[in-house]
This record gives sequence, C-alpha cells and structure tokens, in this order.
Amino acid sequence: MKKIKIKYLLIAVIVLLAIIVTIISLRWLKPWDGGLRAVYLRTGDLYFGKLTHFPSFGLKQVYLLRIDNTRQDNPLSIQQFSKVFWGPKDFLSINPQEVVWTAELRSDSQLAELIAQNPELIPPLSQQGVSQDKEASGIAPKK
Repeated sequence: MKKIKIKYLLIAVIVLLAIIVTIISLRWLKPWDGGLRAVYLRTGDLYFGKLTHFPSFGLKQVYLLRIDNTRQDNPLSIQQFSKVFWGPKDFLSINPQEVVWTAELRSDSQLAELIAQNPELIPPLSQQGVSQDKEASGIAPKK
C-alpha cells in the first residue's frame, strides 16, 4: 500500500515538473505576446503580424504588402489579410522552410504606428471616394 502511494506521488511530481519546464522554456524561447514582425518568404511575399509557434508556425493579425506600379505617387500599400476578396481567416500558416528572414518591427515605426492607430486600415475620408476593393495606403515616406 505504501509503495503504491509513493509511486503515484512520484508520477504526479514528474508530470508537474514536466509541465512547469515546458511552460518556462516556451516563455523564454518564444514570447507569448511579441510585437509585430515582418516575414519575408521565398515567393517574394512580405507579411506583417504577430508570429506564433503553437499550435502551428504562422502569423496572426496578418497584413500584407501590396505593390501597385500604376500608382506613381505611392505604389506601396498595406492590406489586412482577412479583408482580401477570397475572405481568409486572420491566421496565415507558414511553412518555416519557406521563410527567408523575419524581423521585429520597432513600435515607433511608421507601419506599427499605422496599424496601432487604424488596425482595420480604413482609408481616410479623403480616399473614401475610391472603390472598396482598394486597400488603405499609409507607407509613404515622412516629409
């Protein structure tokens, strides 16, 4: 009877230690609430969002960089991934082998400030005459 109690106690301690070590290592290796990151893929696509590693590698709160060479004034724009015409959810699962590089954005960068002030990327009133399929712009160099 005494051996059985010790055996169960030992198993419970080992499981508890394993859980604690896992939680600590995940927090240390990959912060839960990281800032915005840029992820550049082999395809040439550039995405922005919060990097996740569990349950799968990818981005949440995803934005994508669009280049429109017909707009001479500002060919770069940013669009919320979930707002593209085919209606994906706001998570982009990424094959880690396709990632060329990632970089954390500074919180005072133009893009981070734009997303913080306008996460839906709704165009300013001056641009609302433009059709709804156009994305919000805001990556023009500061003057």
